Amino acid sequence: MNVSEEPTENEEQEFFEHHRLVLSKGQQLLRIDKFLMTRIENATRTKIQQAAEAGNILVNEKPVKSNYKVKPFDVISIVMAHPPRVTEIAPENIPLQIVYEDDHLVVINKPSGLVVHPGYGNYSGTLVNALMYHFQELPLFNENNIRPGLVHRLDKDTTGIMIVAKNENALARLAKQFFNRTTQRSYVALVWGDFAENSGVIEGFIGRNIRDRKQMDVFDSEEMGKHAVTHFKVLERFGYVTLVECKLETGRTHQIRVHFKHIGHPLFCDELYGGRRILKGTTFNKYKQFIENNFEILNRQALHARSLGFEHPITGEFLFFDSELPDDMQKVIEKWRTYSNFKDTFKD
Repeated sequence: MNVSEEPTENEEQEFFEHHRLVLSKGQQLLRIDKFLMTRIENATRTKIQQAAEAGNILVNEKPVKSNYKVKPFDVISIVMAHPPRVTEIAPENIPLQIVYEDDHLVVINKPSGLVVHPGYGNYSGTLVNALMYHFQELPLFNENNIRPGLVHRLDKDTTGIMIVAKNENALARLAKQFFNRTTQRSYVALVWGDFAENSGVIEGFIGRNIRDRKQMDVFDSEEMGKHAVTHFKVLERFGYVTLVECKLETGRTHQIRVHFKHIGHPLFCDELYGGRRILKGTTFNKYKQFIENNFEILNRQALHARSLGFEHPITGEFLFFDSELPDDMQKVIEKWRTYSNFKDTFKD
């Protein structure tokens, strides 16, 4: 064998892949784009060349062009967006709330209830179906790709800012930023309980829950999951719940939701992670009714991707986008403000 491939940790691993190849002493001189086509499944020469142009191909830790000739003992690292899948995705006229758009990317404000990409037998009504409709004239959205232009995602019932690439060049460069963790992302969450401190850091290895594969869990060992870091800051205290800002160093599945459950503060109304029941408070019937009313208004985890900052993949300009909390979260937060000021009225 002329090459060995080592497993690597993938940030936002569902939307791009990272390969690390170590060449043997018998490796013949060969253009790197031709070489990688034989080593990476479903990789086209165009995609490899786009990755090289974006600076996503490193040889011995230095970026190279697609005409570089590999040689013995080279160590190759490449970040690429995932290749097209065989599943047919139909365009659907689903409205999008576009915050910003140019020839290379689009920034959207995702509503609650919108699945980002198809999967698990659900191949309609997703953000990808909407993108296939709105940008069907663009080559990137005509390749039957199950995740066209995506470099990150939000859970179905999480709202907020998302970025989508409109061409291969932008996709490759944005993927590199998410892989290198140079983007700036902040979330707002309403969580159960109060905190002794005003800020903190949650760390742990996130992997699939052993008993329930739909849930993620936090483990002590890297053998069980991927390293994840969440920074949080208290924004407002309401006694039995707290409004917090979260900033991510990593982008693991359900990261904020599972991290806060892990430290005993599940997100308010998060059914999957135990937040859709009364975890703090009193035994008064009026209080119970107050909580139920809030659950009916929100009916999802109280999590919003408020802002996203990144470097424009073509111009290099730093772009920053902020968004207001959606109506359901605003209504529930206002109810908690009222409650914290007049909680004596909730006694029987």
